[in-house]
Amino acid sequence: MIALRRLRLLPAVRSAWHWARASRTQRVWRTGVAPSSGEPGLPRARPSGHSLVARYAVTWLYLSGCIIAGLAFAAVSSRDQAAVLGWASTNVANLRHDPVGSLVASAFVQPVSAVAWLALIALAVFGANQVLGNWRTVLVCGIGHVVGTLVSEGIVAVRIAHGLLPGSDAHILDVGPSYIVVSALTVVVLYGSWPARAAAALGFAVLIFAGQIFSGLSTLQVAAVSYAVAIISSAVVGSVLAWQVRRSHRLRRDSLPPVSPSGVATSQTHPGQGSHPALGIASASGRW
Repeated sequence: MIALRRLRLLPAVRSAWHWARASRTQRVWRTGVAPSSGEPGLPRARPSGHSLVARYAVTWLYLSGCIIAGLAFAAVSSRDQAAVLGWASTNVANLRHDPVGSLVASAFVQPVSAVAWLALIALAVFGANQVLGNWRTVLVCGIGHVVGTLVSEGIVAVRIAHGLLPGSDAHILDVGPSYIVVSALTVVVLYGSWPARAAAALGFAVLIFAGQIFSGLSTLQVAAVSYAVAIISSAVVGSVLAWQVRRSHRLRRDSLPPVSPSGVATSQTHPGQGSHPALGIASASGRW
């Protein structure tokens, strides 16, 4: 009798298990867990090491580039270091003669507090990468870095041309990943998860109060203007890109077929449609 009752309970237990599994799948799509392929908004279960590398490929590549650049910079003599900084600086003189080279190189060269900046890069870019995916992270950080630099150095060029600054200011030192970091932090503060937002806000607090990144903004100092412009531009562009991500996620979620309690997606046959008896799918024309 006990064995018979157990046999009778098996179908009910199996049906309940499939229903729970289907409900979990639907919850994953509603919450928008980031995928392992680099495109946010799709479900993933347990990412492997390879999938984590692919999902955060931009962050890993940028961190690796900064580490390699930092080691190479530390290995050369002081004279060569000065030459590298002069070549990589995004000042007015370099932007006139080699804008692409100086903009790219300056994003990887950090002469002071290299370890601290690596930690901030990891915090900021990983967070932005999780929100936007790979190519969108490159876009928003690149725009923040480039626009912030061009606006601030453009102001310097105009002031030099009008005699408000000495000509030597066309050769100031302006290198480092800081504009990329503040751009990524802006995205995380606006659209990251709550733990990520708290960490990004802490990073901003360190930069503002310890790093004094807005010091000299009232007098149009280069660094302060660049930080302000990078934050504003990344907020605007990041908002558009985050909206794209959420819209794409919503469209994909809405396109999911309904799930039956057994955990199998069901097809809805509308009037005028037929279904294949073996495959269980509908034909729009009603013919096969």
